[in-house]
Amino acid sequence: MDNQSITSIFGVLGFPCQHSLSPLMHNAAFRALNINAQYKIFEIRPEDLDPFLEKMDPNIQGLNVTIPYKERILKFVTLDAESSHLKQLGAVNTIVKKVDAWKGFNTDIYGFSKHLQEVFNPHNKRCALLGAGGAARAVCFSLAQWVAKEIAIFDVDKSKTELLLQMMKGLFPDFPVSSADSIKELNLEDKEMLINATPVGMKESDPCLVHEAWLHKNLFVYDLIYNPAETKLLALAKKSGARTANGLGMLLYQGTLSFELFTGQSAPLDVMRQALSQGVKKL
Repeated sequence: MDNQSITSIFGVLGFPCQHSLSPLMHNAAFRALNINAQYKIFEIRPEDLDPFLEKMDPNIQGLNVTIPYKERILKFVTLDAESSHLKQLGAVNTIVKKVDAWKGFNTDIYGFSKHLQEVFNPHNKRCALLGAGGAARAVCFSLAQWVAKEIAIFDVDKSKTELLLQMMKGLFPDFPVSSADSIKELNLEDKEMLINATPVGMKESDPCLVHEAWLHKNLFVYDLIYNPAETKLLALAKKSGARTANGLGMLLYQGTLSFELFTGQSAPLDVMRQALSQGVKKL
């Protein structure tokens, strides 16, 4: 299929996002269902985001939005009644062109929750969260829906943490959520689940945010990063006897929902899963 014949363009918008495996699974799905479309990477610098959105290629019909734009993209979209909670959530990761406007959605919530069904039940569990950005907001929303016992949050940007706490108190007034002044103060020895929702771990040069001594066999460690497949955090967690999962399952399931929002068709789950599996092997 050459570019001249492709009428619809979809893609992932972020910075950096060249590492994304989303094109593999979406393009495989388009081929499987014989949909005349292509999924591309749009790696746009922060200072270029507004011009990109204002002069967007008219063939672009939908975008997944990743770090660092999940919050900033909100001003560009309208929210339907069923998505009105996203205004309070403060994070959108999927935008779709409709007749009158760009509509915003958050498929991260579904992706994280769906993957948890396979790997860990957080109900009544004490959870710790690294990060307070757009992905962390989706994680908190999901854990509250699962009725986790509590969430303790740390982010180096305390203003982000405060905004996340306010969001949670607005959406889930009775849910116990707190902030910590350091990772040590998350008291991981008392926690049953640790989630990394920061980009720290994507680069080989990145440090591990958590000391090995704080990890233990009764902890489930979930790193939203999927490239590399095993971050330093996950490697240390395994060494300590903890169970682990990376973000590939979340990517898959948020991708299937995004695909359905993009196309109005049921996502070919197995095709998308296989494309991701093959992509991971090449990393």
